[in-house]
Amino acid sequence: MGIRSCLAGLAPLLFSLGAVAAEQAQLVESINLYRSEVQRCGEQASAELPPLTADPRLVQPVGRSGDLQQAMSAAGYPMVNVQAISLSGPRDAAAAMKVLRESFCQVLLDPQFVDIGVNQQDREWRILLARPLLTARLGDWQVEGQKLLAQLNAARGTPRQCGNQSFAAAAPLLWNATLGSTAEAHSRAMANGNFFDHQDPDGRTPGDRAELAGYSGQRVGENIAAGLDTATRVIDGWLASPGHCANLMNPQFSELGAAYATDPKSDAGIYWTALFGAP
Repeated sequence: MGIRSCLAGLAPLLFSLGAVAAEQAQLVESINLYRSEVQRCGEQASAELPPLTADPRLVQPVGRSGDLQQAMSAAGYPMVNVQAISLSGPRDAAAAMKVLRESFCQVLLDPQFVDIGVNQQDREWRILLARPLLTARLGDWQVEGQKLLAQLNAARGTPRQCGNQSFAAAAPLLWNATLGSTAEAHSRAMANGNFFDHQDPDGRTPGDRAELAGYSGQRVGENIAAGLDTATRVIDGWLASPGHCANLMNPQFSELGAAYATDPKSDAGIYWTALFGAP
């Protein structure tokens, strides 16, 4: 009888823990959906951003104060930068997301952050967004651009859903040297200029840059990413983002150039550009 009573007492606790975990996961999903679309934050319009990856090392106790750097070190997270947001009052993920959109849009839309952890206790929330150290050993931009092309073509070879759009398998893209050098120049401009946008500081669009470089194709598209240190992570992020995924799967594109560039003084550290074209 005593054992039965104990088990019965555990049931509400297990249900409560499950409900909290569901709300935490829902908030991560809501943040990633918010980042996946162009948003207006103050006077700035954000680019579409790949989703943040949930990392259990970033799930920190609610109400904790003190040195975040020490907390990340103790958790084994190799941090470059971390931002903590504490909320008091929201009863669920929807209410928390409303506060985040209204008061913390700049943090949510910062392209340097690639990982996230969410913790909730009653109506207290602690959200951490972080950028880890770059640990991958990368080849030069052409080597990594070709790796990205190979993985991108593997993804195009499978039918998939990109948000509300369905795509059949698409033919592989061919490498185009002009698009490649144009992509490298934009990645380098973002890294050295510490910005993340399809439009460069001179107001040029991807189509403008390709045309100036001598590309004579009729159609150009561009995906960009920041803070991710392997082609695999870049492709995974793009596939999880409806707009990037649609570009990647677009059967009208037949050529690609891709490149990365790094600058340790920049916010995100590493920037990627994939430039799609059609002759």
